[in-house]
Amino acid sequence: FDPLDGSSNIDVNVPVGTIFSVVQKITRGRQGVMEDMLQPGRRQVASGYVIYGSSTMLVYTTGTGVHGFTLDPSIGEFLLSHPNIRIPDDGRYLSVNDSYETYWDEGTRQLMRMYRGLEGGRAPLSVRYVGSLVADFHRNLLGGGVFCYPANTQAPGGKLRLLYEANPLAFICEQAGGAASDGIQRVLDIAPTDLHQRVPLFIGSTRDVVLATQTFARHAARVSRSDNLSKERAP
Repeated sequence: FDPLDGSSNIDVNVPVGTIFSVVQKITRGRQGVMEDMLQPGRRQVASGYVIYGSSTMLVYTTGTGVHGFTLDPSIGEFLLSHPNIRIPDDGRYLSVNDSYETYWDEGTRQLMRMYRGLEGGRAPLSVRYVGSLVADFHRNLLGGGVFCYPANTQAPGGKLRLLYEANPLAFICEQAGGAASDGIQRVLDIAPTDLHQRVPLFIGSTRDVVLATQTFARHAARVSRSDNLSKERAP
């Protein structure tokens, strides 16, 4: 689990959170080993997060829907406040750190132009980004939208951790009717090879995530054609 997501925001009072994931032990013996941890996200039996903001909320899934509970400090208990959360198919918000645009490839730049309504004939998304994964994801889960942390030349493998950031939120998002991708494949299908493995992440409303995978597929095809032409023209 990630005990304190968005920790750099504590001093400025931006919401932070805790993310957790639960998988079944698959090896024999009492002691857990690395093999037990390195399982694809689709094998999670539960995941969730706690967001610490103007109120404290627990959002979790066990594979039968997503439910949100708000802490009532007067009795010290979490009360069901958001039963059966469903993320809208069409997003309202785009959460992305634009300061990395210099390091994005052309496929990522094109995708962001499409999200903003500058290309492709889409209605523009409203940009909202606070730099806390839990806070940005929570907003988009309730209001609709997409959180993006693309690969870039400084982090070609992505930045967010697969096992304890991307996977648990992807499980929640899919259970709420959304989608999560690394830009190529479904996050929950990625086979982890390292405990701290990083991945790019596009997560949120289904249509917005599908747009990302389609845009990257077209970009990869263009690059492949260009490479083939260059080889054919080479002496």
